[in-house]
Amino acid sequence: MDTEAIPDLPEVDELSTWLVHELHDMALGDKRLDRRLLDTGAKLAARPSVSINQACADWADTKAAYRLFDNAKTTAEKIRAPHYRRTRERAQGHKRLFAIQDTTYLNYTHHPSTKGLGPIGTAQQNLSGIVMHTSLLMTEQGLPLGLAGQAIWVRPPTMHQRTADERRKLPIEEKESSKWLQALQQTQAVVPPEAQLITIGDSESDLFELFHQARTLETDLLVRAAQNRSVCAPEVGRLWEVMGRQAACGQLQVLVPARKGKPKRQASVTVRFAPVSLKAPRHLRKKMGDMPLYAVLVQEEAPPAEDPPLCWLLLSTVPVHRFADAVERIRWYGLRWQIEVYHKVLKSGCRVEKAPLAGVERLMPYLALFSIIAWRLFWMTLVARHAPDVPCTLVLAEHEWRALYAFHHKTQQVPARPPTVGQVVLWIARLGGFLARKSDGPPGVTVLWRGWQRLTDIASAWLVFHPS
Repeated sequence: MDTEAIPDLPEVDELSTWLVHELHDMALGDKRLDRRLLDTGAKLAARPSVSINQACADWADTKAAYRLFDNAKTTAEKIRAPHYRRTRERAQGHKRLFAIQDTTYLNYTHHPSTKGLGPIGTAQQNLSGIVMHTSLLMTEQGLPLGLAGQAIWVRPPTMHQRTADERRKLPIEEKESSKWLQALQQTQAVVPPEAQLITIGDSESDLFELFHQARTLETDLLVRAAQNRSVCAPEVGRLWEVMGRQAACGQLQVLVPARKGKPKRQASVTVRFAPVSLKAPRHLRKKMGDMPLYAVLVQEEAPPAEDPPLCWLLLSTVPVHRFADAVERIRWYGLRWQIEVYHKVLKSGCRVEKAPLAGVERLMPYLALFSIIAWRLFWMTLVARHAPDVPCTLVLAEHEWRALYAFHHKTQQVPARPPTVGQVVLWIARLGGFLARKSDGPPGVTVLWRGWQRLTDIASAWLVFHPS
């Protein structure tokens, strides 16, 4: 890691080591500004749930942080650029990668003094905020490698003045749904060319233009169908009816995540699949031909009385020739839930909607920085499940794991050999209130971000008493 380009960089132990590695080659256009971003970013990463005032050491540091986000050179694009490079480095060697795309809305209605916000939600809700669309790169096992693309924007105040029909007739370039196409191009620039890239999206991503772009770029898609499109081959009819006529090829048990007060549950589903050729919408037929895809219909036949039946119709560019292929596509789509957990970390763990910044121009770089911090918290939660036996130096600096070991074991005798990732993540979770009972399962993101903040204070005290 080259840190010579950043003047007066303090000892790495005084900063978040991982953040220095992640952003060390940034180029904001002023080396002092680069140094300030690392310093401020380290303080925010150490205490992601608190305000800027609480995270900074004193009033001078606090003013410097606000000036950092107010500086025209501190742009969201420049902050994300080195992180994209690290994401690409982590992606090396993987034969297959998944880009999970999703949109979230950041609500700043409770900050009326923040200037430049736009409408979110419906016209009746009268909410103000920012729209964020993120592409999160993941391994086939579900480990997040980093962001592969992100766009943050403000909707125009006149957005709700157009009718739904008027918005539908706009070209894709003038629609907000173009975010899916732009993110697909962004992701391709991050992923190594030798890896198979499969972009996954929910029903909002069921856009004929997106399938056309994926065919043009020679990349793969897996999306949940929303449109009952016309099928022209090998059968003729509407998509849902055509798939309903296919013979069931097997049954499967799938996990339905908890939603809106309902606990997670197992669902028994029937699986059907078939190749389909979708006819282009009438206004696109001159530019785009029929679209050959593979469809997988997942239906719950006997849901609980109080729950709606689970029903997914998945469309993919990746061939499905047998039941095992269909099961694999269903498992891939199950990864999509991870980006919703990531957004939970960003909103609840990092509390970005609480930021009292004066305007959107300051919020953009702030959100870009916290998007990287939130990825790190999320990654640390999952890496313990994927690689529990590797040395903890993968996730902690030396003074951090030594302080954690001494605090957890209530001893001053720290071993020369570092513990494993699985061990330290469990100890951090216990700092955050995790009970580690047999029935508890692995720790989640909430207890980890609570524990991480406590570890920061413990590690700072360790440095005071062990300066060597």
